[in-house]
Amino acid sequence: MTPLIAPPRKLTFREALSRTGWWERLFVLFFGILILTAALALSDVVFALALMGMIATAPVALWRFGRLALRSIIWRLRNRLIVAYVFIALVPIVLLATLAAVTTYFVTGQMAIYLVNSELERQVGTLRGAAESVLRVPPERRLASIERLGAYFEERFPNFEIRVDQADTFIYPEDASIEKPPASLTDNSGILLKGKEYYVWAHIRSADGEVTAMAPLSSAYLSSLIPSLGPVSLGERSETQTGGIRIRKRKGSLAAPVQVTVPNPINRFDIQLTGFRTIPVTVWEGKIPSRSDVLMLQTRFLAVLKIIFSSKQDWDQNFSLLVLISLGGLLLVFEIIALIIGVTLTRTITATVHDIYEGTNRVMEGNFSHRILLTGRDQLAQLGDSFNRMTENLEQLLKVAKENERLNAELEIASEVQRQLYPKSVPASTQLAITAHYVPARMVSGDYFDFHRLSPKDICFSMGDVAGKGISAALLMATVQSSFRSREKFSTFFLGIFDEETSTLRCTNAGHLPTILIRNGEASLLAVDGMVVGAFPFAQYGESSIVLEPKDLLLLYTDGISEPQNDYDEMYGEDRLIELVKKNAHLSDEGIINAVMEAVKQWTGSDELQDDMTLLIARRS
Repeated sequence: MTPLIAPPRKLTFREALSRTGWWERLFVLFFGILILTAALALSDVVFALALMGMIATAPVALWRFGRLALRSIIWRLRNRLIVAYVFIALVPIVLLATLAAVTTYFVTGQMAIYLVNSELERQVGTLRGAAESVLRVPPERRLASIERLGAYFEERFPNFEIRVDQADTFIYPEDASIEKPPASLTDNSGILLKGKEYYVWAHIRSADGEVTAMAPLSSAYLSSLIPSLGPVSLGERSETQTGGIRIRKRKGSLAAPVQVTVPNPINRFDIQLTGFRTIPVTVWEGKIPSRSDVLMLQTRFLAVLKIIFSSKQDWDQNFSLLVLISLGGLLLVFEIIALIIGVTLTRTITATVHDIYEGTNRVMEGNFSHRILLTGRDQLAQLGDSFNRMTENLEQLLKVAKENERLNAELEIASEVQRQLYPKSVPASTQLAITAHYVPARMVSGDYFDFHRLSPKDICFSMGDVAGKGISAALLMATVQSSFRSREKFSTFFLGIFDEETSTLRCTNAGHLPTILIRNGEASLLAVDGMVVGAFPFAQYGESSIVLEPKDLLLLYTDGISEPQNDYDEMYGEDRLIELVKKNAHLSDEGIINAVMEAVKQWTGSDELQDDMTLLIARRS
């Protein structure tokens, strides 16, 4: 028998090639022309056209190639499981690791720039504190205070300058070029942009004067806020990392700018980071008094960790770093163990499925003796055992099927023989029309009917029902028929002889269902003259006679007509049969038979017969 669905199998190269369409072939053609043109240095026009053609056909071609490749790859269960593991386990891990790496990159960079900015804000606070301390000194002593603090702040802030505006103006140092802030700039401190140079500054006012302190904000100074971290720059948003910073030298100074570079990597995982944040900047001159510029830092991952977990920190920070490294190593060990367990489980699953696949192929070839070698006590082993028991049962069923096939062939022969035993024609008569119909519940029947002419004036017809159905009942029915044919007498059923000259029916009923007589639209039952034949050797049987009038109708039937039950175990019954025949008595004999058979089938609600069904109708003309 041809299977409804062909078993899946791996595509061969020739089959995969035959399934490619025009898009894939055009893509390969354009790709080949592109390679050939590039290798032989042919016309640039040809190269450009091939490149455009390849780009145009690439989406569809790559999609179809990918589908064929994926189907070829995941044909085996092992590869399918691997792909499933990749999407279920590996892809989330890679995504999480990527997310962790990207997050670490940005968080570490932002943490580093946060440290720089915090130190810068602390320096601004120090400068503001110096300006406020000067302003708290009485005006006559402020110059001495400035000279006393100047040397200290020159060490903290290179090129430091301070200006005091009161009755007299004091500037430190003497060659300083610091100017009085515009009136638009109120008390302020932070980062100042003057011209194209940045300063850290503080401007404090009081009733008896104002103090302005500022120092150039160079790249070297910014980078020195957190030593060994990396170069720090300050500039506008649209400028590069090295733009926006100009080192202001004092007049006559020979100092050169210090070049700060990114720390050297300690290992290959010590990646370079970039941290940035916007900070408010006060503008010395211009229509806009303030703006936001970008503070940017270039450093390395381990350099930031070294600052955070430096030896100068508390012991618990070093302990936290050790715990973090230990957890990472432990996670790696667990991942390796999980990988080994996953591979082992996959091998057990694929091995069992492969054995079952091979076994099903053997069964499809007709080898039902194939068995799977069982190992283990898990559900997979139970599945293999179920397959073995299934093939064993199939092997037994095959033997039974062959035996049933032989028996069915013999039953066909028996059924044909039985059909030959039933009468082939109805005796010709001018007064009595006889019609018979039977439907066996199985291939052979235990119901019996017969009719033939005994003499020129006598017609004999009979009906019987052997107890049971099937082979045994059919054999007994054949024996009964042969006895009836040879001796012209029979028992265990209804036997009637109709005399055409007197229209008289002489009959005997040996335990059979009463014969129904329909006369003038009314029904009556003929007598039962004895018990079932064969039950007792001393049984005696009587004889009944009745004169049949024109249009009388006799109905003989077996219990397969009156005793079938519906879903509520209720039999069809003799009364329903009588009413049905009375209602359809005007029909032909075949019409009455069809009506009875259809009514019984509708009563049972099933096409499967509960017993042999036989009807015989004798109608007086």
